Amino acid sequence: MTVQILRAGERFRTASGWLDSRHSFSFGEHYDPANVGFGFLVAHNDETVAPGTGFGAHPHQDLEIVTWVLRGALAHRDSEGNSGLVYPGLAQRMSAGSGIRHSEWNDGAEPVHYIQMWVRPERFDLPPSYEQTELDLSTGELIPVASGLARHAASTAIHLNQPAAGMSVARLAPGRTIELPAARYVHLFVATGTATLEGAGELATADAVRLTDSDGDRVTAGPDGAELLVWEMTG
Repeated sequence: MTVQILRAGERFRTASGWLDSRHSFSFGEHYDPANVGFGFLVAHNDETVAPGTGFGAHPHQDLEIVTWVLRGALAHRDSEGNSGLVYPGLAQRMSAGSGIRHSEWNDGAEPVHYIQMWVRPERFDLPPSYEQTELDLSTGELIPVASGLARHAASTAIHLNQPAAGMSVARLAPGRTIELPAARYVHLFVATGTATLEGAGELATADAVRLTDSDGDRVTAGPDGAELLVWEMTG
């Protein structure tokens, strides 16, 4: 197993008057040929959008886009007629497929903070689609959120058009421990709080870990608890 830790402050940053975005991989004007993705995960953006602002209608194609809100609420509208409000505890997936335009806007009075992740689909040129579902994270377990993995078929909240990838979330009380999946690629992101990863040490908010040939290491939440986003990919 190999372990690579990306600290919060080491990520690429895009900042303007209304947007503060931190990118774990090459994105837009930020390009590093050695950091263009991990497994099927090609974007992992940590976004904060000011009130009354957002991303106007823009196109996507051949991507599975998963949005997970940490604070505030994000309004979604797309060219297929879908619309919805995404807030903490609600999972959203948009399959761009053959082509879709969408907007993401903060209509609220406070900043909205969310993580948006892009995954390569199994097949290109699929019909665009959209799905959102509320989740119960009170169990303190690792809950499948968006997945195409066969082992998640009966338990995942929303389906991904990528059978080799799945994303789960754990909302942990202080001192609570979970076991990461054993998989070819595992991407761990500390969305809130702090945690300790077995064999790697302490992780702060917005730190990320990329594990190759993971064998199921344990993660323990720090004194204020933690919310962890975990991608597992079999190829």
